[in-house]
Amino acid sequence: MQILDLIDIIKLPFRKEKELYLSLRDIIGFYPRNIHYYQQALMHKSLGHREKGKPVNNERLEFLGDAVLDSVVGHIVYRHFPGKREGFLTNTRSKIVQRETLGRLAQEMGINQLIISNGRSSSHNSYMGGNAFEALVGAIYLDRGYDACMRFMEKRILKEIINIDKVAYKEVNFKSKLIEWSQKNRVKLDFRLLKQDKDQNGSPRFYYQVVLEGKVLGEKGEGYSKKEAQQQASKLTLQKLRKEPQFIDRVFGAKTERTKMEEMPTMAVPDTEEQQVDFIQESAPHPMPEQKQKARKAQTAERLERFDGTDPKPAPENNNEKPPRTRKKTMLEEVDELHLDDITAEGPSREDIIAAAEAAAFKEP
Repeated sequence: MQILDLIDIIKLPFRKEKELYLSLRDIIGFYPRNIHYYQQALMHKSLGHREKGKPVNNERLEFLGDAVLDSVVGHIVYRHFPGKREGFLTNTRSKIVQRETLGRLAQEMGINQLIISNGRSSSHNSYMGGNAFEALVGAIYLDRGYDACMRFMEKRILKEIINIDKVAYKEVNFKSKLIEWSQKNRVKLDFRLLKQDKDQNGSPRFYYQVVLEGKVLGEKGEGYSKKEAQQQASKLTLQKLRKEPQFIDRVFGAKTERTKMEEMPTMAVPDTEEQQVDFIQESAPHPMPEQKQKARKAQTAERLERFDGTDPKPAPENNNEKPPRTRKKTMLEEVDELHLDDITAEGPSREDIIAAAEAAAFKEP
């Protein structure tokens, strides 16, 4: 024990602080310098403690410790596994810093026994203990710096408690394993949220169920976060698939039915052969007899001759009265009075009608 550490212990006014000081020495491997950081790291928000109107708990230190922990563990994993790819390193780090692992560490190291709360929030210590562990790392960072955090994780955690090699090569993410299995077998996978409520202490709880190809195959998983509930549901589903082959048969039976429906055409493919459509009538209409054609032409010429532009009314008896002024009818008026309804396509051609009209117009009186 260093002389400065002894002086710090002597300066502590209360016995509880001295006990905390010694307990932390057993947990983190060295003596704290500023005990107040560690006191706050172990103070749960359920206490509702406030100073100068502001809440005082371990949430801010938890945020800081989470970032520091990612950096420190990432550094350690990078050095421990030279040549490994980024995906392997990321997966290994996530296994170490995940909530479940940190909760078990807090329980094994005795951190949970030091947490100060209102006593009603201890129903899920893994959740609360994991947060306190991160807050403790944040306190170490503020008290001793980054190097102290590195020594704590390397010598106290990864050397004495966690075997980093076993963690790296052991798959503990049940959700990831289930997703990988479903993708390899092209099985449709869904996570269905059944309900969300709160426990007796007001902490939120989530209930999820795994659905494969529309079939519910596992018991519901529950947890204090969506991730935790989905992990539990995935684990139960994997266990059933391994122990009860009939569940696999149901899954692949449902998959077969689904793929059949997807592959079945929704309508018949249109025929590409051109249909033979005959737009020509089998027989043309019989031509009009020549005699009838001549009679029609004569009738038309006679009609045109009648329109000489004079008024058919008789002249007035009174000679003093001027006869009404005659107006030469326009071509349109003449055509309108022809009543072409009785003229069909079999009648005289347009050239014949024009020729007859010209002959009538230039006919001498």
